[in-house]
Amino acid sequence: MSSRSFKLPKPFRAVVIGGTGGIGGAISEAFLELGAELVATGASEAEIGASALSGRNGVTLAVLDVTDDAAVKAFAAQYDRVDALINCAGILRRDEEFDIEVFQKVIDVNLTGAMRCCTAFRSALGAAGGSIVNIASMNAFAALPRLPAYCASKGGLVMLTRALAHAWAGDGIRVNAVAPGYIETAINAEGRRDSEHYNRIAARTALKRWGKPDDVAGTVVYLCMPAAGYVTGSVAMVDGGFLAG
Repeated sequence: MSSRSFKLPKPFRAVVIGGTGGIGGAISEAFLELGAELVATGASEAEIGASALSGRNGVTLAVLDVTDDAAVKAFAAQYDRVDALINCAGILRRDEEFDIEVFQKVIDVNLTGAMRCCTAFRSALGAAGGSIVNIASMNAFAALPRLPAYCASKGGLVMLTRALAHAWAGDGIRVNAVAPGYIETAINAEGRRDSEHYNRIAARTALKRWGKPDDVAGTVVYLCMPAAGYVTGSVAMVDGGFLAG
């Protein structure tokens, strides 16, 4: 296999939905380091303003509400060719997801929002022979009692990934997912202050540590490279071996 297979072709346009911070931010940075043109979205002007990507060359930042059908379609319509679409927008609401309205909101962002983006960008991805990477979660396979909607949305995202991989293979579009485990991000910052909890999770992994956003980014970028050209419908676990034991 040529070493070029492990590089992004030029030009290469990556769209990272939810790409301004945390795991999404690390994915965005990884694409930039490899010379991609980057389009990254955040849920608010505040997120965009706080992003380390602001003002960088080769970066377009935009506010996008993934629950707004018209907004997603209008956003995607700006691009006639996209090489990679990364669906990383996600929320969770611990203990509140038993309320049906909160449950539906989480599903709408995490699962339906990803589907909106996939369908809106289908034409542009087909034009490039591009790929989709959906950011699922270890909790698609190992449930947590305080997060019924989050777990359901990530489980649904795994099956959406597999279904679209079959449905769109004829368009030259590959569709994969990455399932992170315990990654140190703002979403779990409060829980990590409990050293007993933090150490218990670390000890449960094969690698004896929590993951970093960069640990996820490398796998995502690989799935968009020519080297992964025969990979579709797959779910890559990035959990430090948490579920392997």
